[in-house]
Amino acid sequence: MNYRNVELLMARVTDKQPSVLGSLDWWTIGIYIALLIFGWISVCGASYTYGDTDIFSLSTRSGMQIVWIGTSLFLGLVILLLDDKFYDTFSYVIYGIFLVLLFLTIFNPHEIKGSRSWLVLGPLRLQPAEFAKFATALAISKLMGSYGFNIHRWKDFTAASAVVVLPMLFIIAQKETGSALVYLSFFLMFYREGMPGSVLFTGLAMVIYFVLGIKYENVMLFDTQTSVGKFIVLLLVQIFSAVLINVYCKDKKKMLIVLYSCLGATLICFLFSVYVIPSFNIVWVQLIICLVLIGYLLYNWLRTHLSNYFYILAFTIGSIVFFYSADYVLNNVMEPHQRVRINVLLGLDEDISGAGYNVHQSEIAIGSGGLQGKGFLNGTQTKLKFVPEQDTDFIFCTVGEEEGFLGSAGVLCLFLALILRLMYLSERQPFAFGRIYGYCVLGIFLFHVFINVGMVLGLTPVIGIPLPFFSYGGSSLWGFTLLLFIFLRIDAGRNLVRT
Repeated sequence: MNYRNVELLMARVTDKQPSVLGSLDWWTIGIYIALLIFGWISVCGASYTYGDTDIFSLSTRSGMQIVWIGTSLFLGLVILLLDDKFYDTFSYVIYGIFLVLLFLTIFNPHEIKGSRSWLVLGPLRLQPAEFAKFATALAISKLMGSYGFNIHRWKDFTAASAVVVLPMLFIIAQKETGSALVYLSFFLMFYREGMPGSVLFTGLAMVIYFVLGIKYENVMLFDTQTSVGKFIVLLLVQIFSAVLINVYCKDKKKMLIVLYSCLGATLICFLFSVYVIPSFNIVWVQLIICLVLIGYLLYNWLRTHLSNYFYILAFTIGSIVFFYSADYVLNNVMEPHQRVRINVLLGLDEDISGAGYNVHQSEIAIGSGGLQGKGFLNGTQTKLKFVPEQDTDFIFCTVGEEEGFLGSAGVLCLFLALILRLMYLSERQPFAFGRIYGYCVLGIFLFHVFINVGMVLGLTPVIGIPLPFFSYGGSSLWGFTLLLFIFLRIDAGRNLVRT
């Protein structure tokens, strides 16, 4: 008899249910409180203006942040007082309410910084997209935790994906692409629950194609007419397809045939282009090689009836279609400011005075902090307002400037502790609903921290998402509190005897 069964037996014998307070994970609550404290200090430092005499005044951002923190703590308490079965029972209802709210927000007449994602209720501004995250997490947990759900069945996987994609589409329609991208973090949970690694690999491959293809599209190979970007991407498509044959079809011989044929033909064409006809474009031959590869995969699929050959075939065709559509999407679908940000990130445009200004100033602020920082309220870049959005999206630059490398590392360690703790709590859940919801929360926090800190350091695109518990504002703070405390309440009920 394992430890879990012993606990349940003891509960039945004594007929005493463990209390919520006794079952709460106080380590996670301690990390939450620490992040709130350091977050307020950072907001105070980022919004402080020389000459301010009262940082606690409600007329200041630091004063209002105390209000948001206080209401968040009250909200967390209310969540803990509710029965944990409430979140399971009403998951779909909550999800439906926020879907309707997201849809209505599309037609919101109030546009703030080009986005229609804010609802203005007098002096109060709320962003439904921040609250829709926990609603989506509850709905997907309810669906995937139901009896008979199997993520390996396309029908079930498609249904689960639809639950995630639907709010994404509504948020994109609000011109809030950054918030929509956060929903991609749910695929980390899918992977934990058994989604094939090939799906994540395909996503990673698409990112590689986009970056290399766009960045080196106009760079020519050894003064020939061959684009380095197209050459590398098409070669990678061939190599990836060959490797997948070995991984999923367990046929090393066919992998070597495909690999040597593609590399050999490409090498011959490369030498021909360099030494015989410099105007010869190797890309055309690579496209022919890809067509032959597609025909080879199609033949093996029809001959062997192995579905894995079909999936590899779909990967190869999809890779080529995605690559050639990436340039169109960048130049014709994305908004001008999004296009400029990507070009700046890839090094295609410097534009220090334009789209790259935020990141450039943020890097200066972080670098000026040195090892130990300049001290609380002593940052010059932030006090002189050189960094736009420095108390919201770029709040981490304040941490770097005032607390230095040591303070920044400490904050990141706190977030790491939160992520690891969430992973531990998720794995100890006795039911799929709690485990799945826990990994949804973990994925959302991980995505926010990675992208926000990355964009402040110039490592990821500037997509305008907040740093959990640090960025100024009520919507994000309430949204993250809801996410975390609902999971803590579910975890607190893990030892209850269900009758």
